Amino acid sequence: MSEQELSPDHTERVISPPRPAEHTADPETSTRKTTQAPPRSKEQRIPLLGLRRLVFFTLSLLTAIQGGYMMFDILRANGMNMLEMSIWLLFVVMFAWLSVSFWTGIAGFLVVAFKRNPLTLKRDRPLEQTLDPERRVALVMPVYNEDTERVIAGLEATCRSLIATGQAAAFDVFLLSDTTDETMAVAEKQAAYALRQRLGDDLTLYYRRRERNIGRKVGNLSDFCCRWGQDYESMLVLDADSVMGGRTMVGMAATMQANPRLALLQTVPLPVRSSTLFGRFLQFAATLYSPMLAAGQSVWQGDTANYWGHNAIIRIAAFVDTCGLPSLPGKAPMGGEILSHDFVEAAMLRRAGWEVRLHAGVEDSYEELPGSIIEYAKRDRRWCQGNMQHLRLLFSSGLHWVNRLHFLLGALAYMASLLWLVMLALSTVDAVTRAVVKVRFFSQDYQLFPEWPESRVAMIASLLVITVIMLVVPKLLGLAVALVQRRKEFGGGLKLTFSALLEIVFSILIAPLMMAFHAWFVISVLSGRTVSWSTQARGGRLIPWREAWRRSWAMTLAGLVWGAVSYYYSPLFFWWLSPVLLGMVTSVFIIRFTSSIRAGEWLQRHGLLCIPAEVRLPEVLERLEAHEEAAPVMHDVKLDDHMLLPGRERRQDMPVQSLRAPFGLGGAQTPV
Repeated sequence: MSEQELSPDHTERVISPPRPAEHTADPETSTRKTTQAPPRSKEQRIPLLGLRRLVFFTLSLLTAIQGGYMMFDILRANGMNMLEMSIWLLFVVMFAWLSVSFWTGIAGFLVVAFKRNPLTLKRDRPLEQTLDPERRVALVMPVYNEDTERVIAGLEATCRSLIATGQAAAFDVFLLSDTTDETMAVAEKQAAYALRQRLGDDLTLYYRRRERNIGRKVGNLSDFCCRWGQDYESMLVLDADSVMGGRTMVGMAATMQANPRLALLQTVPLPVRSSTLFGRFLQFAATLYSPMLAAGQSVWQGDTANYWGHNAIIRIAAFVDTCGLPSLPGKAPMGGEILSHDFVEAAMLRRAGWEVRLHAGVEDSYEELPGSIIEYAKRDRRWCQGNMQHLRLLFSSGLHWVNRLHFLLGALAYMASLLWLVMLALSTVDAVTRAVVKVRFFSQDYQLFPEWPESRVAMIASLLVITVIMLVVPKLLGLAVALVQRRKEFGGGLKLTFSALLEIVFSILIAPLMMAFHAWFVISVLSGRTVSWSTQARGGRLIPWREAWRRSWAMTLAGLVWGAVSYYYSPLFFWWLSPVLLGMVTSVFIIRFTSSIRAGEWLQRHGLLCIPAEVRLPEVLERLEAHEEAAPVMHDVKLDDHMLLPGRERRQDMPVQSLRAPFGLGGAQTPV
């Protein structure tokens, strides 16, 4: 994206990328008016959406109130001081967040178990495959200093799968490079040219490299839309590690064509090809639970779903008119460029009257994950800063309340760790204080009967059981659905069940580590530390002991001290806290062991933590492996930039949305 500083009065600007001297633009420059979403037809309506939301949030609210009351009753038994009031307030926030997650899982289970479409509530059907080739689609892949061989292999597998559908004539492919390394950029361009030659007349591939990486990924896509977007109705956005099947891409384009109100359709990208123990646990959990949880989200989100930045199709006219992102006032990390742009773009589209939907069905939509806790945490650090920025947009004028909820829940996903940590620390202080301070049986002079301390053991046990149920039941329901509908895809019922139990144990072990990492990330953001834009590490490697210790020594030491103090003063509280302490004390071993490729391969050989994409390799992933194994074909040709670009440009401007809201924190719709 072009320069994005706000003018002093926060008025509207437009993005208009600089014209490269060597490439002449088409004289037809756009003066198109802002595109408005057309009226919704009867076939496109989402039935009973208001009632669904009412039922869902009523159940979530009642559950949160019940949990909050039980905790209040426990804490007030012997008088409630400021410390305990703080614990209660933190618990209420966390339990409310947990309630929404729990009922999302229940909603997803109901629609998946009965094989219903979460939007229409009718019998679930595959995506439509009737595509008008005249309404063109751009398949775009932004890249930034990525492994060229992996990028080209994945893109070729995706292209070949698209060609196999017989409907590739409606598509053009754009490899949009922001690569800054000159050597890598040369190899990237040569590889793109070679792929273009291999695809021939079946599918046209274009390659564009920006020399100025303004706006990061947002600027990369905005530059494409401003230069060539008018030639296409929609763009299907992939990440550098994304792979998609041809039928899925055609179906997404056909769905976009069939619904003129639809501006964005997001799929559920399933992680694949992980070799480490950590990666295999994550991809198994995502494959087993994500489709059900996504279906639950779709039930109550309806036409106000979220955007996850890739493996989604977007209507270009709507995107250009409504999704020009400004910089937030102030400096990073809470100000400056909006990092997690996808949530905000979905909110802007919905604010303008467009629909944003989530396709929760299991389709050929894949991505790759970091192979270790360390690399996973690095990625989360970037996302944490972006999601924390969203708190500044909560009161933006004109946003749909569901989008505001997306912003809040996204930030809570990281803030929850800090809240849990603070709540556990305050609970420890309270437990130690009660153990040290002598109980006063007679608080007044001439008191006839003593005041015996009250115990709420039954209430404590009940609340603990309820919390565990709310955490575990969605996982068990996901397992139950898979056992009934998809057990062969996971290698059989017995292996699936044992793998699911292993995943639950694993999630308990790593939860304290992720809590500590996320808590530190939130503190870093609030203290003004920003994050750099770096390439995401993919693939697996065994984390050295020294690196594991350097990343976790403070956590290990804190766990030892915390455990010793709590055991000395309150042994009962120590055992209640032991799962958290165990994960903290053994963090260096967990980081090292879960990064092991040999352990991951051992489990795969024995059929554990297997996913459907391994039991029966999908065609598009089979193509990917074949292209990776084949020696790359390169052409020793001196290439000019314009040789890989479209023959003409039809330039248009992308208006940047202003940020007007109470306290100067939000965003208002650009005036038309």
